[in-house]
Parts: sequence; C-alpha cells; structure tokens
Amino acid sequence: MTGPTDPAPPTATPAPPALDAREPGGSAPGHDPVPAAAAAGDSRTRRLRQIRRALTAVAVLAAGAIAMAALDSGTRHGNLDPRTADPFGSRAVAELLKERGVTTRVVTTAREAADAAGPRTTLLVTDPDRLGATQRGVIRSAIDLSGGRTVLLAPSSHSLGDLSPGVHTAGDAATDRPDPGCTLPAATSAGRADTGGGLSYTTALPRATACYPSGGHPTLLILPTGPTGGDTVLLGSETILLNESLADEGNASLALQLLGSRPDLVWYLPSLADSDPDTAPSGEDKGLLDLIPAGWSWALLQLFVAAALAALWRARRLGPLVTEKLPVAIRASEATEGRARLYRKADARDRAATVLRAATRERLAALVGVPHTQAHDPAALAPAVSARLTGEPRDVTALLFGTTPSDDAALVALADHLDALEREVRTS
Repeated sequence: MTGPTDPAPPTATPAPPALDAREPGGSAPGHDPVPAAAAAGDSRTRRLRQIRRALTAVAVLAAGAIAMAALDSGTRHGNLDPRTADPFGSRAVAELLKERGVTTRVVTTAREAADAAGPRTTLLVTDPDRLGATQRGVIRSAIDLSGGRTVLLAPSSHSLGDLSPGVHTAGDAATDRPDPGCTLPAATSAGRADTGGGLSYTTALPRATACYPSGGHPTLLILPTGPTGGDTVLLGSETILLNESLADEGNASLALQLLGSRPDLVWYLPSLADSDPDTAPSGEDKGLLDLIPAGWSWALLQLFVAAALAALWRARRLGPLVTEKLPVAIRASEATEGRARLYRKADARDRAATVLRAATRERLAALVGVPHTQAHDPAALAPAVSARLTGEPRDVTALLFGTTPSDDAALVALADHLDALEREVRTS
C-alpha cells in the first residue's frame, strides 16, 4: 500500500531528443534505419518531381513565346512598312495596289531607290528628312532623270531645299481632313481625306497643283519635274497610308491614285546607313527598353501573363489546417530520433540542451510536488529537488538551469547527468 508521502510509481517516458548524440552514426542502438532512409528517398523523389514539373512548365511557356514571336515576325517590320499589318504599317494599301496590278518593291538605300526608278515607276520616299546630304542628292538626280513619279511624305524645310527647290513649309496644317479644293481628278474623286495633321506648303513655281488647303495653304502639292514628263508629289501627312486610317474618308482612293499611276512602286524605307547624323535617332542615348523590338515586348508581356496565371494555378491554397490520419503509425522513439538528427545536423546544442532541461524540469516538478506553473522557476524547483537527494551534494540549479554545452561530448554528459538526477529522485 502506498502512503500519501510515497513517490509516484515510475512511468515510461520517451528518450530525450539529444540521446541520439551518444551514437557516432546518429542512430540509437537497435534502431532500424530503413524507414528513415525510405522516407528520405521519398522526399527526394517528390522534390525531383516538383522540379521536373516546374522546368516543364517553363519550357512550355518559353516555347510558346518563341513560337508566337516567330509567327509575328513575318508581319512586324516597322512604321509605314508595306509588309507590316500593325496599325502604323502600310500593308493594307500595298495589298490593294497588288490587286490592281501594281508591283511593290521595298528598298532601304538611296542608291537602290535611284537604280529602280524609271518612267514606269512611282518612287515613294517615306522619311525624306532622315536622309543625309549625299542621299538627298542621289534622290534628286533620280527625280530629274527617271521620268516617273516621286512621292515625298511630309518633307520639312530640312530636306525641301535639296529635293524640291522652290517649295517651302507654311507651318502645321490646321485642319485634319480638309476638302480637295482643287480640280485634280484624284482629289475630286477621293473627296475629303486625312492629308492634314502634318505640314502645309507654299510655292510660287508655275504649273504647281495645290490641293487640300488648310489655313489657306495646300497639304498636297504636285509639281512637274524634269524634261521627261515626270512629277513630284508632296504630301504633308502620312496618315492616308496607315493601316489604321486607310478606310477613313477618301484615304484609300487618294492613296491608290497617288501610288498606283505606274505599274511599279518602289517603296523606299531609309536605313540607318542613309541617315543624316544630325537627324538620325542613332545619335540619341537609348535605354535598355528602347533597344527591345516592339514584337518582343509583346511576347515578353504575354510570357509574363502566362507565368502569372501558371503561378496562380499551381500556388498553394492557403486556408485552415486540416488534420489527417497518418498512413502509417510512427513510433515515438523514431520521432525523437528524427528530431535529434535535425538538431545535430544544425549543430543546435543550445536548443537540444533547452529541450532536455525543460522536459526534465517538468517531470521532476511532478515528482517533488511543485506546481506545473513553477516548474521552470529555479527558486521553487531547485530546493525541492535537492531535498530528495541522498547522495553527495550537487549543484541542481546549474544542472537544470545552466549554460549551453560547449560541444557534443558536453551535451551527452548533460543528458547522462539529467537521467541520473531523475532516477535518483524517482527512487528516493
């Protein structure tokens, strides 16, 4: 029969986490390492599977972006390019001219443009102000000698002196869509058109045909040039040739008549090599984003949106924790040993010593009758434990509330001393 002052009977307790440090290999005597190895192998397999899935998703997105960029590359060239289907391209007018039997040829140098010009050609110069002095001279020779038509888009005073002497700019056009205001058949059949919004001109040259006046000055001039019957067309705005505005007002009719009067159309898009250093954009400082082609910017945006959607699709759903039954029963000793291995791998002797001492203090408090709330109070627990000891006097406070062990051997020694202290209190 047990009296009220007798100590409670011993109870089975799980081994402290740091006891795993007694074995050099990290496992307790008699413990089977196969389950732990299998669990580690399963974890590595899951990680590899997740990495493969992520790499596959990235590869699919990259392939899609490259495919889209490749598909768009055939339709994206630049502003006023007859091969471009973008709003600021001119593919629509080129296709309409093709249906009417007009062949369009794209050139990028002044020499190519001059060599291709002739009586049966229309030479369209899309950016006259961009040309250097040498290139303007080459084009001027072609205007005088070809006998065909030359169309200059929005030339300013920078290029008019070389390409069309006797014509001057009269400022910006005040009306975006002026009326024809002349008897030119192409203008009267087209009606109102988007020739405004750019420059207007003035000239005192004889036989000049002035149309689409804005503020009293024409935005379309046609001048006879050379002794062979050619002419030069000055158009103050490029709007009538753009895809986005070709269907507005009489733009399509006027564009087809100005560019389709000859069976061949030479579409001159000045390259950087033909640019005047004073006006070429290459002389400006450009940032990284300015160097990325427009097509790739859209491709990168689409790739970013796809990646964001994929991240939302595969992201972990946050919510309340859900308890689940474990597929297998795990012994308490295995959980203890696993935690001890983590402590040892992290070199966390301070945490292991804290766990050992805290668990020992709680069990000793129950054995010596100290309330649970005072189990971690040195002033309450240490005297009660010391009173139960019968052997040599020991510093219980230093053992239960001391400093962190300096190495693994000291941690093992601490675990041994705590075990011995608990056994002695239980049997006293």
